[in-house]
Amino acid sequence: MAAINGYPALAELHGRDLLSSADLNSEQTLALLQLAADLKAGRQRVDLGGKTLGLIFSKASTRTRVSFTVAMARLGGQTLDLNPQVTQVGRGEPVADTARVLSRYVDALAIRTFAQEELADYAHWASIPVINALTDLEHPCQALADFLTLQEAFGEISGLTLAYVGDGNNVAHSLMLCGALLGVNVRIGCPVGFEPDGTVLEQSRTLAAAHGSSVEVVHEPVAAVRGAHALYTDVWASMGQEEEKAERERAFAGWCLNEELLAEADPRAIVLHCLPAYRGLEISAGAMEGSASRIFDQAENRLHAQQALLAALLSG
Repeated sequence: MAAINGYPALAELHGRDLLSSADLNSEQTLALLQLAADLKAGRQRVDLGGKTLGLIFSKASTRTRVSFTVAMARLGGQTLDLNPQVTQVGRGEPVADTARVLSRYVDALAIRTFAQEELADYAHWASIPVINALTDLEHPCQALADFLTLQEAFGEISGLTLAYVGDGNNVAHSLMLCGALLGVNVRIGCPVGFEPDGTVLEQSRTLAAAHGSSVEVVHEPVAAVRGAHALYTDVWASMGQEEEKAERERAFAGWCLNEELLAEADPRAIVLHCLPAYRGLEISAGAMEGSASRIFDQAENRLHAQQALLAALLSG
């Protein structure tokens, strides 16, 4: 299958799944960022007329749902919302049956669910590309938008340092993996007991070693952000952890991404958050609304990064 003109590294992505940031190599990740930038600037156009993307979202969503829908529309395709509440998916139909049937109707599936294993089951049984639109383990589409935002701010990003302060969750996992592929140093700062998954940590460190960067975990906020070029945070209690909210707020006391932490970073540092944000908890209002914030550029870039991904998986 021929690549989109000008992006030879994307040729092998046609028809593939994206379940993890590590499903891409360095060249493919960089090419997706370049295509996303070109689509955003109007320098490139890809036509997916006649293609349909199915959305199966078991978790609530604003940015992911809207950005995938608009991305597909801008490519000339359409999106079908397969809400589990109004389809047989929500009534216990086996994934094996659902995936094989939907493969006859739509051209790709974007799935937002809890267990990574469920996503892998869809990919096993489907004969069309399956995209991780968020699981409890990873959020690879978010990471593509994040590093696109970093690239817009700094140009060359290899050798930069991104500091993530907060829970070692799905977003942290994809930042570690994607950053390692791009040669970005990633520091995860978190309280003891809230570290990233050990398997993902080792995988990201192996990738980082191959690309001249590092992945660290530290347990003190200032040490995490000192000299960093991007300061990133996320909610302390993710979807499905609502009952732990009060306990987590106590555990993360002192971990708010605020002006004091920003002062410890590189003078050019930008502030990132994948949203939704709770001002006064994981991020201060001043950091979120200040001149260093690129949070809403980052949110917009979900659209452009996913447009590039859909173009790569479905064009040709």
